[in-house]
Amino acid sequence: MSRYAGHVQLITTEHDGIRRGVTITAACSVSDHPPTVLACLNNTNEKNAVFFESGFFALNTLGAHHRDLANGFAGFGGLSVDERFALGEWQRLVTGAPVLSDAIVSFDCRVTDTKVTATHTVLFGEVKAVHFGAKEASLIYLDRSYHTL
Repeated sequence: MSRYAGHVQLITTEHDGIRRGVTITAACSVSDHPPTVLACLNNTNEKNAVFFESGFFALNTLGAHHRDLANGFAGFGGLSVDERFALGEWQRLVTGAPVLSDAIVSFDCRVTDTKVTATHTVLFGEVKAVHFGAKEASLIYLDRSYHTL
Protein backbone atom coordinates (compact mmCIF):
# COMPACT_ATOMS: atom_id res chain seq x y z
CA MET A 1 0.00 0.00 0.00
CA SER A 2 3.01 2.32 0.32
CA ARG A 3 2.95 2.62 -3.49
CA TYR A 4 -0.61 3.94 -3.41
CA ALA A 5 -0.32 7.74 -3.48
CA GLY A 6 -2.77 9.53 -1.22
CA HIS A 7 -3.66 13.10 -0.44
CA VAL A 8 -2.84 13.79 3.21
CA GLN A 9 -5.93 14.62 5.24
CA LEU A 10 -6.52 15.45 8.87
CA ILE A 11 -9.78 14.09 10.26
CA THR A 12 -10.98 15.76 13.45
CA THR A 13 -13.87 15.60 15.89
CA GLU A 14 -14.81 16.56 19.43
CA HIS A 15 -17.28 14.83 21.72
CA ASP A 16 -17.99 15.37 25.43
CA GLY A 17 -14.93 17.63 25.66
CA ILE A 18 -12.61 15.07 24.05
CA ARG A 19 -10.83 16.30 20.91
CA ARG A 20 -9.31 13.87 18.46
CA GLY A 21 -7.43 14.32 15.21
CA VAL A 22 -5.72 11.75 13.01
CA THR A 23 -3.61 12.06 9.87
CA ILE A 24 -4.99 9.83 7.13
CA THR A 25 -4.69 9.23 3.39
CA ALA A 26 -7.69 6.91 3.06
CA ALA A 27 -10.41 9.45 2.25
CA CYS A 28 -12.29 10.44 -0.87
CA SER A 29 -15.44 11.89 -2.42
CA VAL A 30 -18.41 9.51 -2.62
CA SER A 31 -21.28 11.55 -4.06
CA ASP A 32 -22.20 15.07 -5.03
CA HIS A 33 -25.93 14.70 -4.30
CA PRO A 34 -26.02 14.81 -1.40
CA PRO A 35 -22.37 15.83 -1.08
CA THR A 36 -20.72 12.93 0.73
CA VAL A 37 -17.15 11.94 1.60
CA LEU A 38 -15.65 8.92 3.29
CA ALA A 39 -12.73 8.47 5.64
CA CYS A 40 -11.16 5.27 6.97
CA LEU A 41 -10.02 4.96 10.59
CA ASN A 42 -8.03 2.21 12.24
CA ASN A 43 -10.09 0.23 14.77
CA THR A 44 -7.05 -0.93 16.72
CA ASN A 45 -6.56 2.54 18.22
CA GLU A 46 -9.15 2.78 21.00
CA LYS A 47 -8.85 6.59 20.98
CA ASN A 48 -10.60 6.60 17.60
CA ALA A 49 -13.84 5.57 19.35
CA VAL A 50 -14.67 9.28 19.78
CA PHE A 51 -15.24 9.48 16.00
CA PHE A 52 -17.84 6.71 16.20
CA GLU A 53 -19.55 8.32 19.21
CA SER A 54 -19.62 11.97 18.09
CA GLY A 55 -21.71 11.59 14.94
CA PHE A 56 -19.69 14.18 13.03
CA PHE A 57 -16.20 14.94 11.74
CA ALA A 58 -14.22 17.43 9.68
CA LEU A 59 -12.03 16.26 6.83
CA ASN A 60 -9.23 18.80 6.36
CA THR A 61 -7.14 18.63 3.17
CA LEU A 62 -3.52 19.49 3.95
CA GLY A 63 -1.13 21.57 1.87
CA ALA A 64 2.62 21.33 1.45
CA HIS A 65 3.14 23.71 4.38
CA HIS A 66 1.38 21.29 6.78
CA ARG A 67 4.13 18.65 7.13
CA ASP A 68 4.68 19.35 10.83
CA LEU A 69 0.93 19.24 11.47
CA ALA A 70 0.62 15.95 9.55
CA ASN A 71 3.49 14.43 11.53
CA GLY A 72 2.12 15.66 14.86
CA PHE A 73 -1.33 14.17 14.26
CA ALA A 74 0.27 10.96 12.95
CA GLY A 75 1.78 10.49 16.41
CA PHE A 76 5.38 11.42 15.64
CA GLY A 77 7.08 13.37 18.40
CA GLY A 78 4.83 12.06 21.17
CA LEU A 79 2.76 15.26 21.36
CA SER A 80 -0.25 15.50 23.64
CA VAL A 81 -3.68 16.25 22.14
CA ASP A 82 -3.37 19.90 23.20
CA GLU A 83 0.11 20.18 21.66
CA ARG A 84 -1.13 18.66 18.40
CA PHE A 85 -4.03 21.09 18.13
CA ALA A 86 -1.70 23.98 19.05
CA LEU A 87 0.11 23.35 15.73
CA GLY A 88 -2.81 24.88 13.82
CA GLU A 89 -5.56 27.47 14.01
CA TRP A 90 -9.08 26.07 14.30
CA GLN A 91 -12.62 27.20 13.77
CA ARG A 92 -16.06 25.60 13.90
CA LEU A 93 -18.65 25.56 11.15
CA VAL A 94 -21.95 23.66 11.46
CA THR A 95 -21.30 20.39 13.30
CA GLY A 96 -18.83 21.62 15.91
CA ALA A 97 -15.91 19.55 14.61
CA PRO A 98 -12.57 21.39 14.66
CA VAL A 99 -11.89 22.79 11.17
CA LEU A 100 -8.34 23.76 10.21
CA SER A 101 -8.43 27.46 9.26
CA ASP A 102 -5.69 27.26 6.61
CA ALA A 103 -6.53 23.88 5.09
CA ILE A 104 -6.78 23.80 1.31
CA VAL A 105 -10.38 22.76 1.86
CA SER A 106 -12.29 21.40 4.85
CA PHE A 107 -15.49 19.39 4.77
CA ASP A 108 -17.64 19.61 7.89
CA CYS A 109 -19.65 16.37 7.95
CA ARG A 110 -22.43 14.54 9.74
CA VAL A 111 -21.88 10.77 9.88
CA THR A 112 -24.56 9.03 7.83
CA ASP A 113 -23.20 5.48 7.83
CA THR A 114 -20.30 3.34 8.99
CA LYS A 115 -18.88 0.11 7.62
CA VAL A 116 -16.40 -2.08 9.45
CA THR A 117 -14.00 -3.84 7.13
CA ALA A 118 -10.95 -5.76 8.33
CA THR A 119 -8.99 -3.48 10.70
CA HIS A 120 -10.76 -0.25 9.75
CA THR A 121 -14.10 1.51 9.96
CA VAL A 122 -15.24 3.56 7.00
CA LEU A 123 -17.09 6.71 8.04
CA PHE A 124 -19.48 8.15 5.48
CA GLY A 125 -20.18 11.81 6.05
CA GLU A 126 -22.73 14.10 4.46
CA VAL A 127 -21.06 17.47 3.94
CA LYS A 128 -22.91 20.14 5.92
CA ALA A 129 -20.44 23.00 5.33
CA VAL A 130 -17.25 23.68 3.39
CA HIS A 131 -14.37 26.01 4.19
CA PHE A 132 -12.06 26.96 1.32
CA GLY A 133 -8.48 27.98 2.00
CA ALA A 134 -5.86 29.29 -0.38
CA LYS A 135 -5.04 27.35 -3.54
CA GLU A 136 -1.65 25.93 -2.64
CA ALA A 137 0.46 22.89 -3.37
CA SER A 138 -1.11 19.72 -1.97
CA LEU A 139 0.59 17.35 0.45
CA ILE A 140 0.79 13.79 -0.95
CA TYR A 141 2.05 10.65 0.78
CA LEU A 142 3.83 8.04 -1.37
CA ASP A 143 6.58 5.47 -0.66
CA ARG A 144 6.45 6.34 3.05
CA SER A 145 7.33 10.00 2.54
CA TYR A 146 5.69 13.31 1.73
CA HIS A 147 5.62 14.88 -1.71
CA THR A 148 3.89 17.92 -3.13
CA LEU A 149 1.70 18.36 -6.14
